[in-house]
Amino acid sequence: MWWKSPLPSSILAVVTAIAATLVVPPPALSQQRGQPPVDVALVLAVDVSRSMSLEELRIQRRGYAEAIVSPEVLRAIFGGAHGRIAITIFEWAADRHTREIQPWTLIETAADAQAVSDRLMEEDSRGERRTSISGAIARGIALVEAAPYPSERQVIDVSGDGPNNQGLPVTLERDRAIGKGITINGLPMMTRDGAGMLFGIDDLDEYYRHCVIGGPGSFMIPVNGWDQFAEAVRRKLVLEIGGLAPDMPRDPWRRPGAQPARIVPAGYVGGERITPVQLGNEAPYDCMIGEKIWNQRRWIFDGDSR
Repeated sequence: MWWKSPLPSSILAVVTAIAATLVVPPPALSQQRGQPPVDVALVLAVDVSRSMSLEELRIQRRGYAEAIVSPEVLRAIFGGAHGRIAITIFEWAADRHTREIQPWTLIETAADAQAVSDRLMEEDSRGERRTSISGAIARGIALVEAAPYPSERQVIDVSGDGPNNQGLPVTLERDRAIGKGITINGLPMMTRDGAGMLFGIDDLDEYYRHCVIGGPGSFMIPVNGWDQFAEAVRRKLVLEIGGLAPDMPRDPWRRPGAQPARIVPAGYVGGERITPVQLGNEAPYDCMIGEKIWNQRRWIFDGDSR
């Protein structure tokens, strides 16, 4: 005997239509149909807070522009399963300031990479007030969700020279990104000069490790001097595009005798979020240190919300 629905056909059709709208497709399938799939959708979030000088902002721009067309990065792009990536670039400072430099763009040829590099060098960066890493991550999440290309992985790459001191606590946006399956990597710039000395911290790498990065395969590469910046960006892009972490066997910069990085999926252990570089039973880290320093020293600017 055939089963017969107790609902009238008109009502059943409405119920079926509503149910269909509640089915959420996997992230890789939720993008615009007809676009080619990419190995990674990569968001580059570049710090332009006023703690950096104009020359340092130029070094930063040039470092990204040169890295994108470097032989190492091009080999990583062409060596992927799809042989292409999607990339977008924006500058950030306060949570109310983000400036798009490069909208979502497909890179599958050397000419594509050169076009992005040329765009980066068309103009100089402009320094802006305050440092909101949480705002940068929030913008990165929105860009990932709007990416037009289906991607195997989604990565937000955050560079910065100081801790979060404005906007939401950075851990809230970090955890929101991780909950969406997005990886956050970091490029902490541990250069102590200029205004950065007033609101910076000596252990910015530890701050990024505990408070900023997260997600499967997440990592950071500290920059201890501006002469290291270009190579650090190049290495970071190669690892992100290849889905690697520092000192893994296929890391081109692997140190002789280095042990392969231990990759641990992001999760919670003892109330602390654990990432590939935050392992073991470590003492709690104060992820509000940037906000506390700002509140202690904001009087220096006599009303100037830098």
